[in-house]
Amino acid sequence: MLNTMPKSWNIESKPHLFCPGCGHGIILKQLGFAIDSLGLQKEITMGVDIGCSLLAWDFLDVPTIQTHHGRTTPLLVGYKLVKPKRIVISYMGDGAAWGIGLQNTIHAAYRNNPVTVIVINNENFAMTGGQASYTTLPGTITPTSPVGKPADLGSGFKGPELIRNVAHKDAFIARTTVTNPIHLLTTLKKAIMTQKENNNFALVEVLSICPTNWKTGAKASLDLASEMEKVYPIGEVK
Repeated sequence: MLNTMPKSWNIESKPHLFCPGCGHGIILKQLGFAIDSLGLQKEITMGVDIGCSLLAWDFLDVPTIQTHHGRTTPLLVGYKLVKPKRIVISYMGDGAAWGIGLQNTIHAAYRNNPVTVIVINNENFAMTGGQASYTTLPGTITPTSPVGKPADLGSGFKGPELIRNVAHKDAFIARTTVTNPIHLLTTLKKAIMTQKENNNFALVEVLSICPTNWKTGAKASLDLASEMEKVYPIGEVK
């Protein structure tokens, strides 16, 4: 049988601890492929945040730091100052990046700190029960919006577009999706190389699926992801 597992995976820790069908598994596999194809496994240090993303702490065979909620990016900014030759990847959910840690995300982009930030947008606060979040689309039913999220709360928080307004002109800001693994892989590689080659800030938001909290099967989950893509445009944010 062909072994398609990235060499950088920590094989002894499998299977993963995410819910069945969770998009994190797809994202982390592509991140492993990106790291391996670039030949950078020995140069990477990864930070993971509180939330579902913390379950990624043993996915990859790279040094990994688990931080307080919303503080992964500033911790890695400090780490990079001490070890400038390391390539650092900050991995978190939308609650950490666009909520409790928004100020950290904004200022790292504004300072053009050479870190690569990966934000998983699954449209809810997944680890705490699927409550409505900043990125939840109007009309979506959640434990905190039982009749649907009110439209007057916004159409969905567009973090990458906000960051583009304050980031350095050479920073790489983009959005991709688990429904297109090839685009996901290519985008992650560009984000890592933005740091590696040019010493600039990079941020990638990944639209993901959350079958457990969405209460959906495989097809319905992917259909909902496609609906998200209509609100959150895929591609580099110029």
